[in-house]
Amino acid sequence: MLINSSIITDIKSIIAHSKEKAIRAVDHQRTLMYWHIGKRIFEEEQEGKERADYGKYLTEYIARALEPEYGRGYSRRQIELFRQFYRTFPIANALRSQLGWTQYKLLIRIDNQDKREFYIAETIKNNWTSRQLERQMYSNLYERLLLNNDKESVLAVAKKEKQPSDAREIIKDPMFLEFLGLKREASFYEKDLESAILTHLQDFLLELGNGFSFVARQKRIHLEGDEFFADLVFYNRLMQCFVIIEIKTSRLTHQDIGQLQMYVNYYDRIEKLPHENPTIGILPCASKNDTVVRFTLPEGQKQIIASQYELYLPTEKQLLEEVQKELKNFENK
Repeated sequence: MLINSSIITDIKSIIAHSKEKAIRAVDHQRTLMYWHIGKRIFEEEQEGKERADYGKYLTEYIARALEPEYGRGYSRRQIELFRQFYRTFPIANALRSQLGWTQYKLLIRIDNQDKREFYIAETIKNNWTSRQLERQMYSNLYERLLLNNDKESVLAVAKKEKQPSDAREIIKDPMFLEFLGLKREASFYEKDLESAILTHLQDFLLELGNGFSFVARQKRIHLEGDEFFADLVFYNRLMQCFVIIEIKTSRLTHQDIGQLQMYVNYYDRIEKLPHENPTIGILPCASKNDTVVRFTLPEGQKQIIASQYELYLPTEKQLLEEVQKELKNFENK
């Protein structure tokens, strides 16, 4: 008897999907349990609020009672996290089932509510793992987007209340490529950086932003006997356009910008379909002069973006200083 071999694949898919749903359901119930514990601790703490250091005494008392029976998951540090969890998210109905306890532990570190809402929305929209969320937080994704966008626009795109209309709403400047494992002091060629990006393609797509998919490497462009090769080509589903990336491991020049402009023009005139939007070109470079970039490109253009890349993660203080500098530049224009 001939049996359709796809039945085994389908059944395995059903099993895997059901297991994933079960794990998520258990994790959500665990998260709710921690929230209710935090609520009860907070209520008790309020009853004794006139007593100095009552909160510290209370968490120590609870930990001594629970940890011997339930293990390290109920240490004093964890008990304090439960209390902080409730204080950060005081409405149980606002807890999202798509987020697990490990992700909430990261989110309660964020004091700014807008910033926290941004990471919640992006985690759910992109189905980030805890590791991916932690990386985006440590790379100061929110602050980097604020360098070129207003807060309302950043939050609206994150929450899918609007589709990005400008590439700068999703593309960061600077880019952080610490996951490539390249040392700042080392010398390397553009092909080395390109190869490292493809080796770590999933991480690079995460850094690029929402909606990107890989299309080609060293895309051959033939123009009446002359051949050119675009380093990397992607497609962005949200912007509905091709995205060409030309990597420069040295200081950006106006010739580099002109070369990428030619590739963008080629894709707009030859590859782009009528329903698609204009092609975007990105120039990740080791350093750049923003004034040179501005005067090389037509005023008001939105297709070419020069983004300086860094091979290490900055501190939040450094990013905030950049935000303040950009705000002053904007006010002086």
